[in-house]
Amino acid sequence: MQDIKCPHCEKVFKVDEAGFADILKQVRDHQFEKELHERLEIAEREKASAVKLAESNLKNELQKELAKKDKELMELRAEKDRNLAEELGKKEAELAEMKSKLDKAEVEKKLTVTEAVKQIEKERDDLANNLKSKEHEMQLKEVSLKEKYETELKSKDEMIERYKDMKLKLSTKMVGETLEQHCEVEFNKLRATAFQNAYFEKDNDSSSGSKGDYIYRETDGEGNEIISIMFEMKNEGDETATKKKNEDFLRELDKDRTEKKCEYAVLVSLLEPENELYNNGIVDVSHRYPKMYVIRPQFFIPIITLLRNAALNSLKYKAELALVRNQNIDITNFEDNMNKFKEGFAKNYDLASRKFKTAIDEIDKTITHLQKTKENLLSSENNLRLANNKAEDLTIKKLTRGNPTMTAKFAELSDDKMAKESKGN
Repeated sequence: MQDIKCPHCEKVFKVDEAGFADILKQVRDHQFEKELHERLEIAEREKASAVKLAESNLKNELQKELAKKDKELMELRAEKDRNLAEELGKKEAELAEMKSKLDKAEVEKKLTVTEAVKQIEKERDDLANNLKSKEHEMQLKEVSLKEKYETELKSKDEMIERYKDMKLKLSTKMVGETLEQHCEVEFNKLRATAFQNAYFEKDNDSSSGSKGDYIYRETDGEGNEIISIMFEMKNEGDETATKKKNEDFLRELDKDRTEKKCEYAVLVSLLEPENELYNNGIVDVSHRYPKMYVIRPQFFIPIITLLRNAALNSLKYKAELALVRNQNIDITNFEDNMNKFKEGFAKNYDLASRKFKTAIDEIDKTITHLQKTKENLLSSENNLRLANNKAEDLTIKKLTRGNPTMTAKFAELSDDKMAKESKGN
C-alpha cells in the first residue's frame, strides 16, 4: 500500500500497488502525449521553413546566375559592336582620304585611282558583310545561351517538383528523421498491441565483418521462433561511387541474413525514386536471392504483417505434427516426414507472391490430410489396445519392423527381463 497526499486538500489516502501504477501511468502517458505533440508541431514548422528556404535559395541562385550570364552576353555584344564600328570608321576615313587625293590627282592617273577606289569599296563591302555575319553569329550564340539556361532552369524546377512529390508520397513524420528512425517509430507504435513477443533492435554484431541495420524476431509463448527478418535501410544519401541502385545492395543483405540466421531479408529503400517498379508496392526479388523483398518505407509494417501471418499459419501445422510425434510411433520416420513437410511448405510460401491462391489450396489439402490422419490414429487406439492384450509379441514385431532404433530398445528390455528371471531362479 502507498500513502498519497492530495496537493489541494492535503488529505492522505492509501492506494494499492496496482492503483499507484495506474496513476503513474496516466501521468506519464499525459506527459508523453504532450511532449510528442509539441515535438511534432516543432518538426512540422521546421520542415515547412526548411522547404521554403531551400526553394527560395535555389530560385535566387538560378536568377543570379541567369542575370550574370545576360550581363556577360551584353558586354560581349557591346565590345564587338565597338570594335566593328572602330574598324568601319577607319576604313571610311581611308576612303574619304583617298577620294580627296583623287580630286587633286592628275587625269592620267584617274584609271588607277578608280581601281583603288573600287578596291577600297570592295573592302568596305566585305567589312560590312563581315559585320552582318558577326551580328548573325552573335544572335545565334545569344539564342543558344538562352536555350541552355532555360533548360538548366527547367531541370532545377523539375528537381524541386520531384522532391515535393516524393515528400507527399512519404509520411510527413519522416521529414527531419532518418529512415531508420522512421521505421523504429512506426514499429514501436504497434509493439505493445501487435508485437508483444517480438524483438526488433539494431544489429550491433559486426564480428563476421558486416552487419545489417535491424533484426526482427518473434517467438510463441513457449519460446519457439515463429519468424525472423533481417532489415536494411537505404536513404538517398547512402549512395556510393559504385552502389547507386537497389540491386547493388542485395548481395550484402543476403550475406547478412545468412550469417545472422534470419529466415527473410527486406531492403527498405528510398533509392531510385523515379523507378515505378519500386513505387508500386512490395517487390519480390526471390529470383535473385531467396526470401528477399524490396519495399518503400510506407510498406514497412505491411511486409512484417504479411510474413508474420504466413508464419503463424505454418505454426499451427507444426503444433499438430508435434502432437502426433508424441504418440508411440516410429520417431525416425516421423522426423523425416516432418522435415519433408517443412520443406514443402517453405517452397509453397516462396511461390505465394505469384500464386497465392494455389498455395492456400495446397495448405487446405494438407490440413485435410492431417485431420484424416489424426482421426485414423484416434479411431485405431482401441484396436491397438485389444491387439496388445491378445498378442504382445506380435505387436512388438509390427512396431519394430523396419525400425532399427525401436528393435534395439525392445531387445534391451527383453535381455534385462531374462536376466532378472534367471537371477530369481
